Amino acid sequence: MSNPEQNKSQNKPQKKKMHMTTKILIWMVAGLVVGSVINTFASDIAWVQDYLVNGLFLVVGSMFIHLLKMLVVPLVTFSLICGVCGIGDIQKLGRVGGKAFALFMLTTALAITLAIAVASLFGPGEGFELASAASNTFSAPVSPPLTQVLIDLIPSNPIEAYATGNMLQIIFFTILFAVCVLMVGDVGKPIADAAERLNAVMMEVVNVVMHLAPIGVFALMAKTFSLQGIGMIIPMLSYFGVLVFVLLLHVTGTLMILLKVLGRVNPLTFLKKMRTTQIFAFSTSSSNATIPVTLQATQKRLGVDNSTASFIVPFGATINMDGTAMMQGVATVFIANVYGIDLGLSGYLTVIGMSVLASIGTAGVPGVGLIMLAMVFNQVGLPVEGIALIMGVDRLLDMIRTAVNVTGDAAITTIVARSEDSIDMDVFENPNAGSTEDVHLPSA
Repeated sequence: MSNPEQNKSQNKPQKKKMHMTTKILIWMVAGLVVGSVINTFASDIAWVQDYLVNGLFLVVGSMFIHLLKMLVVPLVTFSLICGVCGIGDIQKLGRVGGKAFALFMLTTALAITLAIAVASLFGPGEGFELASAASNTFSAPVSPPLTQVLIDLIPSNPIEAYATGNMLQIIFFTILFAVCVLMVGDVGKPIADAAERLNAVMMEVVNVVMHLAPIGVFALMAKTFSLQGIGMIIPMLSYFGVLVFVLLLHVTGTLMILLKVLGRVNPLTFLKKMRTTQIFAFSTSSSNATIPVTLQATQKRLGVDNSTASFIVPFGATINMDGTAMMQGVATVFIANVYGIDLGLSGYLTVIGMSVLASIGTAGVPGVGLIMLAMVFNQVGLPVEGIALIMGVDRLLDMIRTAVNVTGDAAITTIVARSEDSIDMDVFENPNAGSTEDVHLPSA
């Protein structure tokens, strides 16, 4: 006999957890309001400046920035090893793998170049100089010439590269190491398995750090707006608008042109069949979580052969981060304009090169793009503290970026499958093939 109290508790609706995006936006607005109030009414009150602005806000914000920087080296290392080893054996690094890798790198390079070009044209952050505020605490080093960047790509001492956090050298060495792990076969399998486990642990560390993001964002925003006032919101809106514009331009322009020219398929049909995947990617902000949906869409909706799709889609979720690369490009131009720092052509070329390489090691989890952005800022001499200006709106942008990333994964999968004649064009052209009813989304 059922217990009435038990039935009542079972029927009681469960309280829904607040989404991380909502949390960050709420704390961002709270930090903006608190900081603006302090700037307006308490800028001359000594204890507020000493104990709040340069005390609590400074300490909490700096600790969060250090947490982000702490994750960079281990996250890139283990993600890269897993990404390369996930390809399988050396034979799979042949024709199909080579095509996919080249196209992923091409689209990422095109994405970051487009982002920097459009951002330089619109100039987000221009007219809002923070040079006076930054000059006392930050001195931008001179960017090395491109020739020196190429020379320094190869570490003379890998241990030193890891100890000093030289990410270009770390990425180069880790890719070389991971390829050799594959080459030695069974001997290297324990290393690949260990990297897989360590990567899983690092993913959990990222999740823990990102749970602290709302508090970190509040402290960073409160300190920034306490010093600068409400006028700081203007360059943030310009950054948001430019980045959304270039993300949409990449999806509807660059990727669709490549599909038409190289894949010889109808881009509109492709976009219609990718809607479910894009919505799921947008809601999860995770390329990895969207892999099952992307695989079903490429096989059932687009008609790509199972072996081709199952190889390229997970590969792309690991190394294809067009949206993240575009964020790094726009953010670099934005922060350089806000702080009044001229990076020059060599600086922007360095950003392009680093974004392409870093995309290989960018994990497909929410918020990880900010960690990679800290790496890029360090390399080109921009203040990492500038990330505080964009963190408040980044989670919403991260959702859009993830939808762009998975669209790129499916586009490259389709192009490679077309070139290998491993796609059923009857399925692709059939609007009802693998309809939404047949695509079962994994439970959250």
